[in-house]
Amino acid sequence: MKIDKKGQMTVELILLVSFAIISAMILANAVMDSNELNMAMASARNGAYEGISSNGLAIYPKESFDNYSTDPKKQSMMRQKCIKIVKITETDKGKDNFNRTRIQLKIYASCPNLKTKEEKESTGDRINYNVRKSITNSFKTENITNKLFNPAFSNKYSFTTANVVWV
Repeated sequence: MKIDKKGQMTVELILLVSFAIISAMILANAVMDSNELNMAMASARNGAYEGISSNGLAIYPKESFDNYSTDPKKQSMMRQKCIKIVKITETDKGKDNFNRTRIQLKIYASCPNLKTKEEKESTGDRINYNVRKSITNSFKTENITNKLFNPAFSNKYSFTTANVVWV
């Protein structure tokens, strides 16, 4: 660029700087959206591992413990289990009533010790509960959901969980 007295360099510089600022703003918005979803998925993984840890060690609230220890069909839930999270998938389900994007999470897990449908459902419910609770805690939205954290909310998303798929 050649400096002249007509102010052309100033106009070119202003156009270049304004283009850079607009590009940076568009990029920042896209990065923020994907960062929120990545943060929610990381929270979901942490919640799933918390759920399998407490379930694998047979740690239960008192009322569940009393229920499982008196029911012969549920006494197998009192033993330690080796549960493995295989993967967690997400599915976009459109917008919800609050104009948030609905995301359904599906957890795939395996455990050779869980034989009956009831055992798998109970363990799956605990995993899903901890997934939703972890997401809710990460975004500090405990006050806008129910006691089962269903759905779990972030700023732009609402998360639900499908039944755990046992592989």
